[in-house]
Amino acid sequence: MSNEALFARAQRIIPGGVNSPVRAFRAVGGTPRFIARGAGSRVWDVEGREYIDYILSWGPLIAGHAHPAVVAAVTAAARGGLSYGMPTEAEVTLAERLGRAVPSMEMLRLVNSGTEATMSALRLARGFTGRSRIVKFEGCYHGHADALLVKAGSGALTFGHPSSAGVPADVVQQTSVLAFNDAGALADFFARHGDEIAAVILEPVAGNMNLVPGTPEFLGAARSLCTRHGAVLIFDEVMTGLRVHPGSAQGLYEIVPDLTTLGKVIGGGMPIGAFGGRRDIMGHIAPLGAVYQAGTLSGNPVAVAAGLATLDLAMAPGFYDALFATTRRLVDGLNAAGAASGHAFSAHCVGSMFGIYFRERPPASYADVMQCDRTAFNTFFHAMLERGVHLAPSAFEAGFTSSAHGPQDIAATLAAAREALDLIP
Repeated sequence: MSNEALFARAQRIIPGGVNSPVRAFRAVGGTPRFIARGAGSRVWDVEGREYIDYILSWGPLIAGHAHPAVVAAVTAAARGGLSYGMPTEAEVTLAERLGRAVPSMEMLRLVNSGTEATMSALRLARGFTGRSRIVKFEGCYHGHADALLVKAGSGALTFGHPSSAGVPADVVQQTSVLAFNDAGALADFFARHGDEIAAVILEPVAGNMNLVPGTPEFLGAARSLCTRHGAVLIFDEVMTGLRVHPGSAQGLYEIVPDLTTLGKVIGGGMPIGAFGGRRDIMGHIAPLGAVYQAGTLSGNPVAVAAGLATLDLAMAPGFYDALFATTRRLVDGLNAAGAASGHAFSAHCVGSMFGIYFRERPPASYADVMQCDRTAFNTFFHAMLERGVHLAPSAFEAGFTSSAHGPQDIAATLAAAREALDLIP
């Protein structure tokens, strides 16, 4: 069946024909590719067309598609049972290993998604502080919990509706939105409302308004202000966790948050998430404390097995050096191609995440992102797709590399990019 026929069939039963909005290609136009299989750095659609994949399931496939070690671990776990709803040794092992990788997580709990992790962390911060107000930043996406769908990124930004219908005004009245990377605005807000703030939640490297790294000044201000005013600093590392540094973004920036949320990569492609942090805060979670959180499938044995196998691969000597060098070669080549094309174009990376922007310099804020030429990006996206390179179908999403991406993949991508840039008016 063709992509077009399958998309038409899907739209009759699934809203928009997809189970997550950005997949629908509404931002770039055209028909989404329905994927039949993946291996290493590549995916194949239902028509048999092959693509170098830079979506990588939006980040978790740090070792590439269907890595034999991960597949073997999942297969072995599945033979023992798909779900128990009871504790296992493997979930304890995964929690211990995550705690060693991200030392700020003195205690942590496994959940089923990044959204679940951030939703739970915010409830915990409110329960711990006895306060209600949450501070987030324009263009940052923290999952689709009601209180967080205010000037969000990701699909909400892609479709031009940063605030979702169906969210009552009284649900979001305790969510305050400030400009990302504006330390002065954050300090001013704390000066006026510091005793109301339960938590500040941020992506230390934003990945849902394209790639926008937090500045050391901004991240440092968030840390010091939360400490001074008794608020909880939450690093949403659902995308950046184990992606931008072996110790995640907090290891890269050497800033210790009070709570951290993880997802994506800790499951190696299976649904999973985690939240954790200071022992005194985590002690407020049920059954130890009064903040309730639960999940029948939390610590799912198959997802945990995939996560442990992925951590084995990622923590091998030299893994990150090679991965980050691959990403840097890609970005340097894209910048060279952009400069040669004469277009307003730039690319940037942090670890194994990268961004492509149709503007002269990489953006530092939501306002900068909104100045990017989305029409040029859409032309570039489709030209790359035609040449066998699958980027995220939105100008507002970061890209990812994996250890499976080799020199041939990068060379083919850059050759395609040079041709694609030449097609932009």
